This record gives sequence, structure tokens and C-alpha cells, in this order.
Amino acid sequence: MTKKTWILNFSVFFLHIFTSSKALDVTQYGAIGDGVTEDSQAFLKAWEAVCSGTGDGQLIVPAGMTFVLQPLKFQGSCKSNPIVVQILGNMVASSRGNWEGDKDQWILFSDIEGLVVEGNGVINGQGSSWWEHKGSSRPTALKFKSCNNLRLSGLTHVDSAKAHIHINNCNGVSISNLRINAPESSPNTDGIDVAASSNVIIQDCVIATGDDCIAINSGTSNIRVCGIDCGPGHGISIGSLGKDGETASVEDICVQNCNFRGTTNGARIKTWPGGSGYARRITFSGITLDNVENPIIIDQHYNNGGSEKNTDDKSSAVEISKVVYSNFVGTSKSEYGVDFRCSAAVPCTEIFMKDVRIETPSSGSGQVAQGQCLNVRGVSTLAVPGLECLALSTDMLSSAELPEQTCMLPQPSVQPSTRPMQDPFWPPLTTRRDTKTEEGTTNLHHPELEDTPESFTSSEPETY
Repeated sequence: MTKKTWILNFSVFFLHIFTSSKALDVTQYGAIGDGVTEDSQAFLKAWEAVCSGTGDGQLIVPAGMTFVLQPLKFQGSCKSNPIVVQILGNMVASSRGNWEGDKDQWILFSDIEGLVVEGNGVINGQGSSWWEHKGSSRPTALKFKSCNNLRLSGLTHVDSAKAHIHINNCNGVSISNLRINAPESSPNTDGIDVAASSNVIIQDCVIATGDDCIAINSGTSNIRVCGIDCGPGHGISIGSLGKDGETASVEDICVQNCNFRGTTNGARIKTWPGGSGYARRITFSGITLDNVENPIIIDQHYNNGGSEKNTDDKSSAVEISKVVYSNFVGTSKSEYGVDFRCSAAVPCTEIFMKDVRIETPSSGSGQVAQGQCLNVRGVSTLAVPGLECLALSTDMLSSAELPEQTCMLPQPSVQPSTRPMQDPFWPPLTTRRDTKTEEGTTNLHHPELEDTPESFTSSEPETY
């Protein structure tokens, strides 16, 4: 090692020690981390200190230790912005028999601006003691409420009693490089649920659960999902929407470059009969399927896991429109690769399929899957299975009806930015760019992404 290299390395080491010396460690506030002692009060004391401005807004859960925790509420607003929580050790929930307090969630972060939660630690929900009590209240493991400019990355989440991560009423969220794991038989253990939130990026995660890998619920807009490896689980879902007559709103959703392995669904949109509102401008693109039971499905007759037998008994439904399925390839476990079941009162409109080939693994012969549809209008080109309800087009680009959505992501920043993310857009056909990686085309697997040109950004979302 040369003298210059040694001096440089020592300087970097010294700088790291100097800049991190003020960070708070939960053990400074009495946390034991022996996997037996309950450490909740120590965590709350440490949070109170960091939120008030102590420790330069940095809180560390140290490596090599296991912290047993009761329900925790980390409440803002805080003097520090951003606040960085580094989880390097293991956080373990109390079992159901020892649970004290709120059963809505285990760990809640609320009303915090510029929150970063990152590290290579583990968040263990100890869900096995809850799963047999499916009809009873069960806590979501990690919930973020009203946390704008949020970043969550690097962690492993296992065995939540219910959903693993819930994002609610947040604007400007980046979620990346997570591993989420629960048994396929575990009930309602969604990976990531998003509701009433906008400008959200979820990328490069491996999710295997007993329910939806990702669920996008009402009140959401400008959501980008890419590089997700999903399975087992119930796929990536829009909904369910419209339950108990709810007026739903979901728009500008892009799901791209994702793999589904042995899931019950792939790309799914599900709404309850009797609801209202809309789910529109939704794109699923670059999807790989491996033995998926329902690769592409729209169900406007959803009924808590089933589908209404009497399909026309409701006069209203959530309106589904401007949905694009492009570049799908792989195998369907069932006979049907595409299943569209829409409402007679409020049909699905402007549904587009392009470059889709779904086969069945029957006898290893690559037999083409079938498709079925009800009350659907749209266009299909180069799609297998073909659907009688969709008009055939040999050149989809020439169709004036095509509202192809270009999926783009904003430039991520080192710290959460206060600048709003770029809105998605539905460009005119003359400005359409193919989703394949070409020169000048955005590649969603890389962080070095160009900003959307100002001339292409959409106007404010419409109010339903």
C-alpha cells in the first residue's frame, strides 16, 4: 500500500468516525438486545431524543443484537430533517400471547418529514402465533402514515401477522432492495400495501408471501413498480376497490420488468360490485410469468377472494379504463391466460394488449393458453391468447385510440428530496417510445434516469 493510499484510507475512516460520532444508539437508552428482554421503552426514549434534534437526526439499531418489542409509535413532527434510522440488528415482535396494546400495527412512523429507514437488519413480525386467528384483529408489521419524502431500503421483513408494510397518506416515497418473506399459507400477509399516496417508487425487491406481493389501493396516483420478483403470493394488484360502495380513485400506475413465479395471479385489477370512481391509465409491461394461475385478470365482480356469481346485480362499479398490457411472456398454470370479467353497467374500456404470449406447460408442449372476456372494449395486436372482445390491429401504433403510457422515473436523490416527482404522461402517438431498452429510452432497472422533459409532464390529476 502506498503512502498516499494509506493517508486517503485513514482520512476516509476518520471522516466516517467524525460524521457518525453524534448518532444515537438505542443501547445508550437502555436497550439490552439479548432476544429475551423487552426493549420498547428504550426505543421510545431514543426516538424522543433524535426527534427533538439530538444526534444529528441519526438513530442506530446495532448489528449482532436482537431486540424484542411491543407495539411502538414513532411520532412527528420532528426538529431533525431528515431523520435516518439505521436498522442493522434484529427487531422481533412480541408473540400474540405476550402482546400489549394496539393490534392495528406493530411499528408506526407518523407525521415525519424526510424519514430514511435503511440497513441490512431484520424486522420479524412473529406472525405464526397470529395466523390461526384469521378472523381476529392482527397487526401490520410496519406502517408509515403521513410521512412525506420517505425512503425505505435494504431491510429483510419476515412473518408479519398481517401485511408487512403499509404506506398511507404519503407523498414522495422510494422503496428499494427489500426482501419480504412469509409462508405461502400465511393469510393476508401482503408484502407492500399503498393507499392514499402519490409519487411512489417501489423497485428491486424480492417478495414471497401468502397474499399480494404489492397492492395499490384507493387514493393513489403516480406509482412506479419495477424490478420485482414476486412469488409465491397473489401477484401485483390494483385494489381491491369499491368495497361497501366506496368511491375509488387510482390513476397513473406503471408496473414494469417484474417476474411472477408460481403466483395465483400476475397482473390483477379487482373491484367490488356497487362501488364507484375510477382506475385508469395503468400499464403492465415487460412481465415474465412462470406457472402463474391467472396471469392477466380484471375482475369487477370481486367478492373477498371470490367472484360474484350474479354478475349484473349491481347498477354501479368502479370504472376501469386505459389499461395497457405489453411484452408479457411465460406460462399459465390454468387453462386461461387472460380473464376479463367486467360489469355490464360500467364496462371496461380502452383495454390494450400488445406483444403478449402466454402458454400452458401442458405435457411440456407449450400449448397456447386460452382467454375469456365479458363486457370489455379495446384493441389487441400480437397477443396470444387472442380475445374476441378486443378488436384486432396489425399495427397498434396506427390506432388513434391507443393511449400508451411511457413509464418513467424521476432522478433519485441521495437524501429524500422536497421536490415533487415528475408526473407520468400519456404522450401522443408521434412521441411514443418503445419499452424495450434502446438508445434514448429510459431503463427502469438503473437509478441514473433522466427527468421527464417538462413539455411532456401531465397536468394536475383530474378530480373525480
